[in-house]
Amino acid sequence: MFNASMPTSPGSMVNQCKFEEDEESDSKDIFITVDNPESHVTAIETFITYRVLTKTTRSEFDNSEYEVRRRYQDFLWLKGKLEDAHSTLIVHPLPEKFVVKGMVERFNGDFIETRRKALHKFLNRVADHPILSCSEDFKVFLSAQAWELTTYKKQGPGFLSRMGETVRAVANSVRGVKNRPEEFTAIQEYVEDFSNKIGSLDKVTQRIVKEQKEYLEELKEYGPTYTLWSGSEEELAEQLKGVAGCIERCCKETEEQVGHLSDTLVPVLHEYVLCAETLKAVLRRRDNIQAEFEAKNEALATKKVDRDAESSDLGFVWGSLLGKNPEEARHQRQERLDGEIEELKEEIDKLEDRVEWANNALKGDWGRWQRSMRGDLKSAFLSTAEKNVDYYEKYFIFIHTQITVSL
Repeated sequence: MFNASMPTSPGSMVNQCKFEEDEESDSKDIFITVDNPESHVTAIETFITYRVLTKTTRSEFDNSEYEVRRRYQDFLWLKGKLEDAHSTLIVHPLPEKFVVKGMVERFNGDFIETRRKALHKFLNRVADHPILSCSEDFKVFLSAQAWELTTYKKQGPGFLSRMGETVRAVANSVRGVKNRPEEFTAIQEYVEDFSNKIGSLDKVTQRIVKEQKEYLEELKEYGPTYTLWSGSEEELAEQLKGVAGCIERCCKETEEQVGHLSDTLVPVLHEYVLCAETLKAVLRRRDNIQAEFEAKNEALATKKVDRDAESSDLGFVWGSLLGKNPEEARHQRQERLDGEIEELKEEIDKLEDRVEWANNALKGDWGRWQRSMRGDLKSAFLSTAEKNVDYYEKYFIFIHTQITVSL
């Protein structure tokens, strides 16, 4: 049923979304801005740093305002630390390291601005997260000076420790899970479907933008041709100049429309292409934890079978051959198995808690991510639809007006 208080146009719906966001911002206690990119050239490398401004009322911070400079690899470090500490929470993706066209363009103005916006969004996503925002690594990232951050980074786990984690993760992924809860299977299927659809939208939208830019370049060459032609056709001069003027106005509107697509829709779609890959990684990490839990349970069952097995004659034989008392050998073997079983039970108890925490963390973050995703895409789609309607209305009005004047 129609409700007079409901938004009825794309513009009003977008404004409603912004109003709801403003209401949520009232409860925020940490605000972050990423701006002022600067280029640095050394004998070894050239890189960009960004200013990170933080304002907060949180008691764990010594001051209420901070200003630091960070480069892209610092953001990568923070993302890695958050994922290591919270393997089944959804850490928002960072922009890719280089643009698709190649490393040569990574310092051009448009690329730097696009990256700045993405880094700004990344930090504010973390700041809005109830768990990630409380990370000590996040606090250090926002408040430490460059040399302090460098020192802090060196306190992380060593290479061999990280390699051990990687080997265990690979082993678990090869082993696979046998009894994944249905809700996580459903999430995995949703993510695969979402990934395919958002990937297709991203590719088609980028292709449309590319074609629109090519059309715009041709249109810019098209108008002056009519202007030149009008100089040699006295009887058609007024009409030809009118067409040239119409094309010029169409160029202006097309340029705005392409710019809107590039700034509003393309970044959001591509961001969620990266999000889909992040979600897949989170689901794999959850599966790895469960796979390790299942493997330990299987090992425990095997140990219990060994302990309870009646076929211990071999132990007696070997004990006799080695000059040991058979009963003593059996007793020692039983003690060893009992010890191994107790160790496995302790490990299983810890893994059971870890699995439960991982499941609850992912379930909570999954709902939060869906709300964020739907809000972002809804806003981008409505804004794009409104801009397209406005563009084509103006476009056809120009043409209709020019035809009327010419006739």
